[in-house]
Amino acid sequence: MVVGLLHLSLVIPDAMSLKDKRRVIKGLKDRLGSRHNVSVAEVGGLDEHRRCELAVAMVSNDRRFVESCLSKIVDEVRQKRLLTMVDYEIELL
Repeated sequence: MVVGLLHLSLVIPDAMSLKDKRRVIKGLKDRLGSRHNVSVAEVGGLDEHRRCELAVAMVSNDRRFVESCLSKIVDEVRQKRLLTMVDYEIELL
């Protein structure tokens, strides 16, 4: 069994309030969860309106599959125009 964890540090430059930020982040979490069959949670920057840290988790029996899926998620998040990815980290357990 392989557990893959992806930690994303994001900035939402146009967010003027927590409501703006949550609208963008909720849409991203919903899309990632449904498209890639992963669990997504906001784990940091909860009270900051322009910063967010997301954790993405995936479980499988194939290490290469998990790494490939998490890399695809990184590429997808990079292309989002409403937010900027500052940093990411992939960890396989």
